[in-house]
Amino acid sequence: MKKNIIVFGMISGLIVAGLMVCITTICYNNPDYTSNMVMGYASMILAFSLVFVGVKNLRDKHSGGFISFGRAFKTGLCIAFIASTIYVVVWLIEYYLFIPDFMDKYTGHVLREARESGASSLDISKKTMEMARFKEMYKNPLFLVLITYSEILPIGIVVSLISALILKRKSKVLPTPTT
Repeated sequence: MKKNIIVFGMISGLIVAGLMVCITTICYNNPDYTSNMVMGYASMILAFSLVFVGVKNLRDKHSGGFISFGRAFKTGLCIAFIASTIYVVVWLIEYYLFIPDFMDKYTGHVLREARESGASSLDISKKTMEMARFKEMYKNPLFLVLITYSEILPIGIVVSLISALILKRKSKVLPTPTT
């Protein structure tokens, strides 16, 4: 079971982290955050499809074709947690080493969108203060880790839940012989 979790978690993590690096590179050349967010979440769904494959593999190859909801869900959560951890670590490396100005660019984008949508001066002022607070919080590595986990892990939890619901199979109870 552990090998199954590690293998599928690592593959899923490498997929989502690799795609995140590609999407971030695209984002820096064309800062359309909306389409990049859609691509980012689509890459998470793609990577988390390995949760389903990993649980199915465990059920079919290592559990005689049967798996309880609890074991399937736990397996999916473990795979999702490994993938999410890889995603977080890669984001930390990417952020601190390659794009330390991310929050400056993102703040500029948010404020530009607010102005283009016709927000009032008061609303733009509030948004500016809000982004300044968020930028300050983003300097804290613990906050950065937590906010990054909050981007990806909930999706992994939902995929784990759906996979467990679809793949659960109770073992057949054989009748006890009567004498």
